[in-house]
Amino acid sequence: MEARELLKRYQSGERNFAGVDLSGVNLKAVNLEGINLVGANLRGSDLSRAILTKADLSGASLNWANLSFVKMGEAKLADADLTKAVLSGAFLVKAKLPRAKLSGANLTAANLRGANLWGVNLCGANLQGANLRNAKLTGANLNWTNLSGARLSGAMLYGALLSGVNLRKAFLNGVDLNGSDLNGINLSEAKLNSANLEGSNLIAANLSWAQLRWASLQGADLSSAKLIGASLYQANLNWARLYRANLREADLSEATLIGASIEGAEFDGAKVPELTRRYFYLTLDGARKA
Repeated sequence: MEARELLKRYQSGERNFAGVDLSGVNLKAVNLEGINLVGANLRGSDLSRAILTKADLSGASLNWANLSFVKMGEAKLADADLTKAVLSGAFLVKAKLPRAKLSGANLTAANLRGANLWGVNLCGANLQGANLRNAKLTGANLNWTNLSGARLSGAMLYGALLSGVNLRKAFLNGVDLNGSDLNGINLSEAKLNSANLEGSNLIAANLSWAQLRWASLQGADLSSAKLIGASLYQANLNWARLYRANLREADLSEATLIGASIEGAEFDGAKVPELTRRYFYLTLDGARKA
């Protein structure tokens, strides 16, 4: 179907265009609010700056489509294929994208606040600076995703795959990452205040200059992790494993480290509570004295 025919029929009041073939069509900046494009073929089409608020594109093919700065608030995109699509600056607040395919997609600075991204595949996608506050990312594939500078406060990440994800300077305040596998992940300069990281795997993770005030790291494995200059004010590090961790210049004021293993850890220039310092002197075996 040509763009002209689609727009003519839409303007006459028609809304049901399920299964239509619009591959490669130019629909830049058009208003198609509330349109039904379930199962439609929109591969390689140009929908940049289009208005698709409350539209239904469930199961639609949008591979390589240009959706930059599109307005898709509350739109339905369940099971849609957006592989390698461009969605930079897109407005997707409260959009429904369960099981959508977004691997390799460009979502830089996209607004996905409160969106349903349950089971979505974002492997290798670029979400730098994206707004994902209160988004549902349960069971999402975030392997090798770029989330640097992204806002994830209040997001649900239970069961999400996070291998190789980039979370540098990300906002993760209050996020529940209990038991998550964050081995080797870049969390440098991230905001993790009041986050739940209990029992998480943070082996060799980079948490340099991260904000971890009031965070719970009880039982977490931080072996060989970089925590240079990290703020751990009132953090719970009880029974955490800090084997060969680098905590130079870290702020551990009022933090608790009951039962923590600190063999080989570095604390040069770190701010450590006096009681904890005494505990180190009594139990330290190979760690550098605070």
